Amino acid sequence: MAGPLSEESRYQPISIDGFYDAIKHWDDRTGENAVPHYQLHQIEKIADNILLYQRDSGGWPTNKHPLRVVSDEERVVALENQNLADASFDNRNIYPQIQYLSEVYKQTDNVRYRDAALKGLQYTLDRQYPNGGWAHSPDRRERAYYRHITIADEVMPGILGFLRKVAESKPPFGYIDAELRQRAASAVARGDALLLRLQVRIDGKPTGWAGQYHETSLEPVKGRAYELPGILAWETVPVLEYLMSIPNPSADVIAAVQGGSAWLESAKLSGFRIAKVDTAGQRFDYHAADYDLVVVEDEQAKPIWARFYDLKSSEPFLANRDGSKVYQLSAVDIERRTGYSWYGYWPERLLQERYPVWKQDNGL
Repeated sequence: MAGPLSEESRYQPISIDGFYDAIKHWDDRTGENAVPHYQLHQIEKIADNILLYQRDSGGWPTNKHPLRVVSDEERVVALENQNLADASFDNRNIYPQIQYLSEVYKQTDNVRYRDAALKGLQYTLDRQYPNGGWAHSPDRRERAYYRHITIADEVMPGILGFLRKVAESKPPFGYIDAELRQRAASAVARGDALLLRLQVRIDGKPTGWAGQYHETSLEPVKGRAYELPGILAWETVPVLEYLMSIPNPSADVIAAVQGGSAWLESAKLSGFRIAKVDTAGQRFDYHAADYDLVVVEDEQAKPIWARFYDLKSSEPFLANRDGSKVYQLSAVDIERRTGYSWYGYWPERLLQERYPVWKQDNGL
């Protein structure tokens, strides 16, 4: 007679793509390379890690590596910290844990994972502002930007995409009852309306979105000291992708997508590229780098985008940790130059592939 099935043969691996940010930030911060990790088929072990870090509120703190084999000492500390009010939606957090736990429940029928996922969903719904927005870190008060309505790091578009799947009972959320699905649908409706309201306009024309907005005035505000108020190209992309995912879009959604895409097209820069040059290795508080970044003039370079653009002129700018606004990459301190994405190609695929398909699909 065959023995019991191993975990490897019983369960299918579940994607951890939703934890990309958490894993990257953990690795950048710690630089560790000797800690063992669970394999993707060990879904209960990974889920137990996720449960270990869930707060009593139902949320999760950021940047916990879900695949690490946690030491006994770390486990004691994690259990002691479960009453902390440090849950955050930053770095694409909380909704990936709910998604993963729901997938594990679907395979295992273990109600611990279902209950933890529902607790996370309840947290997400309860922390929505009446105006439809979500804060960076709803229960934290140490810094002003924790309370601001946040677009950056896919806080609002990520939450709304997740809740839309819940409301529509998309896999793996078929187990969620009708009352919670209706709450999710109502939250989506409020959030969608706010997203449209928050689109920055210059001389009456729609552009992109800021990274954060004041929770009551709804004015664009700064995040961290070097994240000054502005229109953000990278952050605009997932907003547009979310809006384009809405079936049968309203005239207002169509106008927002067309306006945002047109602004991204107008905001592209040319004539240079960003090159990486080797340097002596340095470790900073939040990352390590053995390179520097420089601007290289290149008339053949493909279009590139700055991350930040002025709210009135749409001119690109950068900043330092002291909050000083600068206009050249070389004027940014090396720690922020290598530790933050000031230029990139984030809108490229949207403009070249997704937006044309969306227009065709909607007869535009």
